[in-house]
Amino acid sequence: MLRYTIRQLEYFVAVGETGSIARASERINVSSPSISSAISQLEAEFGLPLFVRQHAQGLSLTQAGREMLVQAQVVLREAAAMMDIAGDIAGTVRGPLSVGCLLTFAQLVLPTLRKGFQAVYPDVRIRQHEMNQVELFSALRRSEIDVALTYDLDLPADLQFTGLVRLPPIALMSAEHPLARQETVTVEDLSQHPMVLLDLPLSADYFLSLFDKVGKKPVIAERTRDMAVMRSMVGNDFGYSIANVRPLSDTSPDGNPVTVIPIAGDARALRMGLLTAQDVNRSNAVRAFIDYAADLVRSGRLHRIGGQPLT
Repeated sequence: MLRYTIRQLEYFVAVGETGSIARASERINVSSPSISSAISQLEAEFGLPLFVRQHAQGLSLTQAGREMLVQAQVVLREAAAMMDIAGDIAGTVRGPLSVGCLLTFAQLVLPTLRKGFQAVYPDVRIRQHEMNQVELFSALRRSEIDVALTYDLDLPADLQFTGLVRLPPIALMSAEHPLARQETVTVEDLSQHPMVLLDLPLSADYFLSLFDKVGKKPVIAERTRDMAVMRSMVGNDFGYSIANVRPLSDTSPDGNPVTVIPIAGDARALRMGLLTAQDVNRSNAVRAFIDYAADLVRSGRLHRIGGQPLT
């Protein structure tokens, strides 16, 4: 007879993946004492220590804990699949939904999308993850996320992409930049000035390919992996940068004005859309999320990011 619950396994997995009861508490929005109690109950039930308590470093999984974590993750995936099957049979949209998002635009798109979707489908429990492009591919293949909101950057053949909006590249620069008063700029114009490169996997390759196409090389003065840091460096006139999603504000995070100028010419646009694993049985929640996102773009409720809807 089982004397542990799916919820206790959820708490155990959260602690095992984060390495801390406090971080697990933030992740799953459950009090630390409840999580600590659940872990103690599991250890008593299994007759095994699952964690080594280290005051400075938090919790470390024991060898038994690592093996149990892998199995608990399997159990939770199977339990979620049972909920999906029940929802499909009943025609309802419910259960867990793990959504990944490219971190370069997650702050501009995901909260709005998530809030609206959960208002329509309150029985869906969403967990969100901000990742770079390579991490999204890996998470989809390992079934750690169900769907990813991202660009069509070097998409592998084993993943399926549903395009939502076409986003041409734009230049960001300080108000004092020599090109700041132009209505448009070309890649050739930009190549003469220092650049702040958003240096993320595949994203950086895309930005550099714009220069390769016209036979130019950018003058890379600074690199950063953080979108907010990039905008602050631009606002402080360390150089221009290139993006595909328009910032919501015309100021940098530290308060300096940032000018956005379209890039003219034949610069390749990116498509933002939803990525899923190929040939998988999508749950009602995944199908509903894809449909809702497409409707949000089509209705213009995501007009703030710019671009042209593809649906």
